[in-house]
Amino acid sequence: MARSVGLAPIAAVERASPPTPPSTVVTVENLYERVGGQPFFDALVDRFYAGVETDPVLRPLYPDDLADPKAHLALFLAQYWGGPPAYSEQRGHPRLRMRHAPFVIGLAERDAWLRHMGDAVRTAGLAPADESALMDYFEMAARSLINAH
Repeated sequence: MARSVGLAPIAAVERASPPTPPSTVVTVENLYERVGGQPFFDALVDRFYAGVETDPVLRPLYPDDLADPKAHLALFLAQYWGGPPAYSEQRGHPRLRMRHAPFVIGLAERDAWLRHMGDAVRTAGLAPADESALMDYFEMAARSLINAH
């Protein structure tokens, strides 16, 4: 008799708190997933390059055909923010400073780049924390690539 009394409360607790089925648990761990994955970064880069195409400071730094730079930037950003490693699989380690070393990048270039990227980010309709995270990264990265004064 004592044995059945001891088991009753455990059975009651188990009935009152069924485990949550895994299919109803949603965990979004990184910015890449929160913003919608690769399509977000493709669109961000398209908006950015729309500004670059007509910018008198930046346009001379890019090749006539912007298809490759667009693809590279979109893949790099997606990978950096938690997406698949497609950029590294195609191009190896990012080595941003080395890849940008052939170009004269001063304050004017940095400011123009940040202006267009900032416009692209601000028009994306992101949550404030995600917008801030992107802009903090872009400001740091643009500052780190300055190689002329």
